Amino acid sequence: MAEAQNSPKDLRQAPVQGGPPPVGSNTTGAIAVAAESTTATRMSAPPSFDVADFPVPHGREEEWRFTPLDRLKGLHDGTAQATGTVKTEVSAPDGVTVEKVSRDDARIGRAGKPVDRVAAQAFSSFEKASVVSVPKDAVLTEPVRVSLHGEGGVTYGHTVFDIGAFAEVVIVIDHTGDAVRSANVEFVVGDGAKVTVVSVQDWDDTAVHCSQHNALVGRDATFKSVVVTFGGDLVRLNPRVSYAGPGAEAELYGLYFTDAGQHQEHRLLVDHDTPNCRSNVAYKGALQGDDAHAVWIGDVLIRAEATGTDTYELNRNLVLTDGSRVDSVPNLEIETGEIVGAGHASATGRFEDEQLFYLMARGIPEREARRLVVRGFFAELVQQVGLPDVEERLIARIEAELEASVS
Repeated sequence: MAEAQNSPKDLRQAPVQGGPPPVGSNTTGAIAVAAESTTATRMSAPPSFDVADFPVPHGREEEWRFTPLDRLKGLHDGTAQATGTVKTEVSAPDGVTVEKVSRDDARIGRAGKPVDRVAAQAFSSFEKASVVSVPKDAVLTEPVRVSLHGEGGVTYGHTVFDIGAFAEVVIVIDHTGDAVRSANVEFVVGDGAKVTVVSVQDWDDTAVHCSQHNALVGRDATFKSVVVTFGGDLVRLNPRVSYAGPGAEAELYGLYFTDAGQHQEHRLLVDHDTPNCRSNVAYKGALQGDDAHAVWIGDVLIRAEATGTDTYELNRNLVLTDGSRVDSVPNLEIETGEIVGAGHASATGRFEDEQLFYLMARGIPEREARRLVVRGFFAELVQQVGLPDVEERLIARIEAELEASVS
């Protein structure tokens, strides 16, 4: 039976009926790994804007051990020089301003510093940053859309979304084309604001994309991120959230479909450093083909001062064919016992024979039954987007991936 389409609350707390088997079950032809990290969440180099503060990674570091460094095309060691072009188009409703600013602009870096050498290299290499500002109290009825289309070569970038207090906005960031791209994206969310961000990675199969997303969420504000990854030879994303005042909420959703030879890596950190804040993380992926490799690292840190925290994170992966690998590592570090709740879950598995039998026994062909199971697996996350045109595009992309797997 296809996975139930749960509400956002169910995504946090309810076990998924008919979902993949728990990690550790035998999954022929696939490798599934889930374990507590042997190092603390903060044992990597301290965040810094200076590339020199990060040694060149060699692949044995905790934060790099899953990443095939030779496929980063020099983004990690300083040899990737900016020689390419990314065509950028911004569509914004009236009242939203878009500026090009220099690195010393006071709005740059407010949401967080780079946490690895690739992000620091991106910060030191961009020419001009883009600042998209939504004024205080603005309630936008149309989304802000940022389209980036790679036209080949190496490019660096930096974008800041500055959301005023009590504003409401949906932001769509769309990546297509071919590029070797490293960029930092900041979301500064004002007090009481409501922000939804949809980041789509639909690159050509030869693209390389590394990006750090920093969100600073203000008092009583709500931040929702939906990360969707389909394309690219290698995609490595670092969504990170911290809080600027109590009562803030962050929801981080993710959907990825990893094909043969692709490496897709999502490394999240929710830093609960403020009392009475909430976070919810739910990422789901499907894999098919030889050497398809998905990595999900979910770090949640509850600091001693963050009393009243309520947090939960989960990752689920559905392996469609032999030869795929999943590394799923949830980490939860708690420094105070005065919290509302905290938990995490991870599961990786294949289609269950019972699911297919149930559907096929009712006259549904096996090919269509498999499609229904996968669509049900992803449906609750697609619905988090809230934009019909984007949701339809994502469903069509999932259908295309499934068609390729059975053709």
